[in-house]
Amino acid sequence: MKACLGILIMLFSAYSLWTSGSFHLKHENRPLLLLSGFLAGILGGAYGMNGPPLVVYGSLRRWSPQHFRATIHAYFLPASILGMIGYWSAGLWTRTVTNEFLYSLPAMLPAVFAGRALNRRFSGAGFLKYVYIGLILIGAILFVGTMTHRI
Repeated sequence: MKACLGILIMLFSAYSLWTSGSFHLKHENRPLLLLSGFLAGILGGAYGMNGPPLVVYGSLRRWSPQHFRATIHAYFLPASILGMIGYWSAGLWTRTVTNEFLYSLPAMLPAVFAGRALNRRFSGAGFLKYVYIGLILIGAILFVGTMTHRI
């Protein structure tokens, strides 16, 4: 499943890069929005990868970098809190997880501010180019990670 998801993400992103994103939604598409949310929930619950369907929907809507960032943050905060509650209730939130999280904070905090500064510099078209490149990398990581576990 992860390999298929990786391939699908890479194909969508490559198509969008090479066709200059000719396919896009000019208005809200409620069925596609609900499908994106549904897929995000399934992928989040199964693999902890709920972002790609939301990023695809946002890129199809041609959200500005600021709108994109605000919407994604508004989604991920409650989703992450609920996910952590689920991990805790299943006994997966351990002392090791807490320690690794705390060790990651010194690197994460400056990255948040660097990301905020970069976000202010992006235009719509340039921003989408980086979104698609990022999606290709995520798809490749999913695909390669799945293939290396089979060996």
